[in-house]
Amino acid sequence: MRSTYGSRVYFALALGFIALLMPAFMYSNEAVSGDYQKEFEKFKLELIASRKQNWIPLVGLFWLKEGANSFGSDAANAIVLPAGTITARAGAFNLHNGNVTIDAASGVQAKIDGKVAATAALQSDDTGHATNIEIGSLMMHVIKRGQRVGIRVKDLNNIKAKTYPGPIFYPINMEYRVSATWIPATGKQMVNIPNVLGDVTPVPISGIVVFTLHGQEYRLTDAGDDPSKGLSFVFNDLTKKTETYPGGRFLDTDPVKDGKVVLDFNYAYSPPCSVTPYATCPLAPAENRLQVEIPAGEKYDRKSPFSHHNE
Repeated sequence: MRSTYGSRVYFALALGFIALLMPAFMYSNEAVSGDYQKEFEKFKLELIASRKQNWIPLVGLFWLKEGANSFGSDAANAIVLPAGTITARAGAFNLHNGNVTIDAASGVQAKIDGKVAATAALQSDDTGHATNIEIGSLMMHVIKRGQRVGIRVKDLNNIKAKTYPGPIFYPINMEYRVSATWIPATGKQMVNIPNVLGDVTPVPISGIVVFTLHGQEYRLTDAGDDPSKGLSFVFNDLTKKTETYPGGRFLDTDPVKDGKVVLDFNYAYSPPCSVTPYATCPLAPAENRLQVEIPAGEKYDRKSPFSHHNE
């Protein structure tokens, strides 16, 4: 089972977290093989590691205004960072016509892609190699979302990452591992993908999958993937009302073979927006809002201090 999201490079295995998994899920089907259980445990470990490394440590997302955007711990800054992590006036991010530079204040040691520098031009995440800025325990980089340009900030000492208990999944149920028929798109069909920022982006359709659950036929639309490498869907279902992340869950597949692909909803997982308010996740498009309950995959605890309901 592929583990993908956004850039398709998402997870890193962390074997040290195996103890966290044991109470988090059970197996509802005794026919589940040992190999399947092992792969599922590996998937869960990767999910935990990714969230602890990439998402739960986030402490801010700040959209820049044209010109200078001061940053530091003082409340007078345009970008106010957590007290104790940085000096009162640490410098400025300068936005001009979509391009960003940093000017660190005198006495502030900033590392730009690992090298000490007081000023530098910064690459954004849409280039595939965002420039990394390190100041003390803070790591920052530029993100672009449509016309927005922002600074995303991570605190490596964020205690929440150390106390994250891990996700909760439904018991594995092999009824929700189904074979689907792949129907490639023809022409220039598009699907409108909304996100948590309120943007809607038209994306070319790669195709659709057709599958059956409990005797009823359903469809999911795939946007932009290469079927020979695997598919990725953002979908939701009727469990969103009380048990799963309302904005949609992610489901990744192995490559399409001979016009068929396996959809294993036991592997459906919540987006980063479920654990942080500083992600900019896509939501399920209208085509992928299934009118059926799929009690498989990751649950969503609305009362958890690690949950964020910002879809």
